[in-house]
Amino acid sequence: MALDQETLTLLLDAVRRFVTERLVPAEEALAHTGQIPDDIVNEMRELGLFGLSISPDHGGLGLTMEEEVKVVFELGQTSPAFRSLAGTNIGIGSQSIVLAGSEAQRANYLPRLASGELIGAFALTEPDAGSDAMALRTTATRDGDHYILNGTKRYITNAPIAGLFSVMARTAPERRADSISCFLVEAGTPGLTLGKPDKKMGQAGALTCDVVFDNCRVPASALLGEQEGTGFRTAMRVLDKGRLHIAALCVGIAERLVRDAARYALERQQFGKPIAEFQLVQAMLADSQAELYAARCMVLDAAAKRDRGENTTMEAACAKMFSTEMVGRVADRAVQIHGGAGYMAEYAVERFYRDVRLFRIFEGTTQIQQLVIARETLKAYA
Repeated sequence: MALDQETLTLLLDAVRRFVTERLVPAEEALAHTGQIPDDIVNEMRELGLFGLSISPDHGGLGLTMEEEVKVVFELGQTSPAFRSLAGTNIGIGSQSIVLAGSEAQRANYLPRLASGELIGAFALTEPDAGSDAMALRTTATRDGDHYILNGTKRYITNAPIAGLFSVMARTAPERRADSISCFLVEAGTPGLTLGKPDKKMGQAGALTCDVVFDNCRVPASALLGEQEGTGFRTAMRVLDKGRLHIAALCVGIAERLVRDAARYALERQQFGKPIAEFQLVQAMLADSQAELYAARCMVLDAAAKRDRGENTTMEAACAKMFSTEMVGRVADRAVQIHGGAGYMAEYAVERFYRDVRLFRIFEGTTQIQQLVIARETLKAYA
């Protein structure tokens, strides 16, 4: 159920203030330490940022998709690692339970995910299964009233700090959607170990690592919805929503980049006047602003359609593809407008330039989005 306009405005104002006053000043320290300070994590919990998409029945804010993307537009205007910490709880770390969990699983996990007491992680990708998710090799073998998990997951967001893993594993050998099941595995379960944290091009503070299952024994009650064969379809539904969330994040980051570039252009003088007066600089700002506006409209339209209960597989893929490519172009122009300064680590645009590169890869590469869009388009006209 949608919030009334006044409540939504208050929430957006509170998030905007938090981003401006608390997160932006902490960006540089985060880039150096790779750690989000505990006091900031606690403030994120108090704001309800871990439970945006979880229903009030389970302690969340229960935002509609349109409301969620508006919050993410605000969260995007700072280092993406801050959003990433809460992002798995909002999206891929909780939504499999929201969509397909049993009542007992929802009651057990969703309140703790919504409060941020528990960090969720979504373990799908493997060393040999990325874009081809159906190729995953992690197995779950039934053994009485337990399952035994074996396999390795790779690049799992928030894995180093997660308390709960939604693990996609093969419960049948055939290459079919219903051969894959989802298991809710708690950190500390014997047989579950973590690799060392990954060193990445950007997104310092957004932690990822391998998750290894070596004869990891879990009770049958850990099976999502206590039903085999629903894992792959649930994962795809979760990713539909996640793609809109990422698209919204890219819109927020692009807003920040346009603002930083415009302010720099107004201050920086060459040939006796601000570079903002030069038409080729203005053209870069104009292209960025127009693309940003297009992406924002796409995200809001797709979110509204999803809230109306329409199938938004194609719209989510379109928004994800366009927004992630868009923010890459905007970041490139922002560096160009800054000139030599844009290549220096003291300016945020250098960091964002590296950070945004990931968005064209995770939760479905640009090329996978193209395949989804083409498939849905051809299906519509067949």
